[in-house]
Amino acid sequence: MSIAQLIQNQLQKACSELFQVDISDFELQETRKDFEGDITLVVFPILKFVKQNPVVLGDKLGEWMVSNLPEIKKYNVVSGFLNLVFTDLYYLDVVRGVFDLDNYGFVEQKVNDKAVIVEYSSPNTNKPLHLGHIRNNLLGFSVAEILKASGKTVFKTQIINDRGIHICKSMLAWKLFGNNETPESTGLKGDKLVGNYYVRFDQEYKKEIAQLISEGYSEEESKQNAPILLAAQDMLRQWEAGDEAVVALWKTMNHWVYEGFDVTYKSLGVDFDSYYYESDTYLLGKSFVEEGLASGVFIKKSDGSVWCDLTSDGLDEKIVLRSDGTAVYMTQDIGTAIQRIKDHPNAGGMVYTVGNEQDYHFKVLFLILKKLGFEWASNLHHLSYGMVDLPSGKMKSREGTVVDADDLILEMTKTAKTIAQELGKLEGYNDAEKDTVYKQIGLGALKYYILKVDPKKRILFDPQESIDFQGNTGPFIQYTFARICAIIRKGGEEKSIDYNNVSIGSREKILIKELLKFPNTIQQAAEAYSPALVANYVYDLVKTFNGLYQNVSIFGNENEDQKAFLIRLSKTSGQVIARALKVLGIEAPERM
Repeated sequence: MSIAQLIQNQLQKACSELFQVDISDFELQETRKDFEGDITLVVFPILKFVKQNPVVLGDKLGEWMVSNLPEIKKYNVVSGFLNLVFTDLYYLDVVRGVFDLDNYGFVEQKVNDKAVIVEYSSPNTNKPLHLGHIRNNLLGFSVAEILKASGKTVFKTQIINDRGIHICKSMLAWKLFGNNETPESTGLKGDKLVGNYYVRFDQEYKKEIAQLISEGYSEEESKQNAPILLAAQDMLRQWEAGDEAVVALWKTMNHWVYEGFDVTYKSLGVDFDSYYYESDTYLLGKSFVEEGLASGVFIKKSDGSVWCDLTSDGLDEKIVLRSDGTAVYMTQDIGTAIQRIKDHPNAGGMVYTVGNEQDYHFKVLFLILKKLGFEWASNLHHLSYGMVDLPSGKMKSREGTVVDADDLILEMTKTAKTIAQELGKLEGYNDAEKDTVYKQIGLGALKYYILKVDPKKRILFDPQESIDFQGNTGPFIQYTFARICAIIRKGGEEKSIDYNNVSIGSREKILIKELLKFPNTIQQAAEAYSPALVANYVYDLVKTFNGLYQNVSIFGNENEDQKAFLIRLSKTSGQVIARALKVLGIEAPERM
């Protein structure tokens, strides 16, 4: 039982004994720094049950708590706020009890609870992953890890957009200009090679538009009738008709892309339990459209198209089947959602990690699934996030102005190497070990910079700022963890502690209170689907630990029990830092 819950229970008893009223919930908060206390009861809400002066009421409750709860040694009342002060024994019990729990802050997965499916990444197979994809992957992966840490069973998945006109553009450009080059013959990753041809298509398309305009056609006519676009549209029709040559080229180029993606995913440290492909799922929802028509969820118009009327729900009408019987994206997403639950029957909900430009799409999707009668549709969440901008402006894939994910990871690693070499803390490491640390620092900087921001907010990404070893950055947190590891190494074998010979100072209390926030932070982050809550918590923890480190001498202490206690407290801080970083997908190097 947490101290907050214990105090809630005792306050309930106090009100029953003192005032003969039954109050089940009390407003507790952390005591403000300018007052003495560890936890504060807001007295004002109790006044509607007990008609007394708030200061008098606070005094009566404070006296009762000191008399009946050994963990409380004294109290003070400021206006309508009762500040309770814990005993040193309480803090010592926390250190030798709660913090010794395996995986402190994490909850074991509850076998009988419904699982959660988390979708993220979901790229197109016509280009490599870029900075925008990085935010998507890091958010989705971290949310999945936080949900697991909160006690949920999680399935990580993605849907790969491997069909459509954009895929055919890369295929056609390779066929026209590729001279049969391959990833092996060029030394390029497959996704980069295919992405180059997506850019090449756009370049040739613009040339043809300009030529048509010069011949007297309007801009709109030129865009619609450029020969290369017409050829791409024809290739798509051939793919849909199962043309052997087109399908073979499609399979070959997609395979190149998948191999390239796998390299990037491995570098980023993200993984998946299952994969879905649009080429397999784009027909899935059509059968449910028929069922929806029969049940009245959908309506068929005179031209044969099928719609869902959501105007009574404050939305608009949404098409789910074209007049020629072909599916739209909404149809596919309906079918894919249903198929995922079939594939994971113990799942009771899904999280979709998709940019905020799709907010309306997911409102409609979730509402349609509810209308179709699926119980789990009430547990669908769109993890909507803002775009990532660069100081130079917005990225455009077709124009080749994106920041390639692999290039960014490499650049971050190089910058980390330069800074770490200047600090000179890796003596005794061989080159391979050093390279591992450089990558851990570089990726830690990238991941933390992105995850510390609330998902809904847009990010202006500054690589140089992200890799600073001071301030609210990944390297600063990693450096503190490495410092703690050095303390533990210097302390040698862990010693038993006579807690009767240990005293608790203000810095130790502040640090213990910060450590006690970790379990609740994990639960709050899981409920909010927000890694930012964990990221900013661990930054506060690191600042608090550094406050202790800079103001309290650990190894200069002549009291061996006090010294061992401070080392133990440092070790616990390191463990919590590492666990917080783990759910953010960030590694914690032991030396930097």
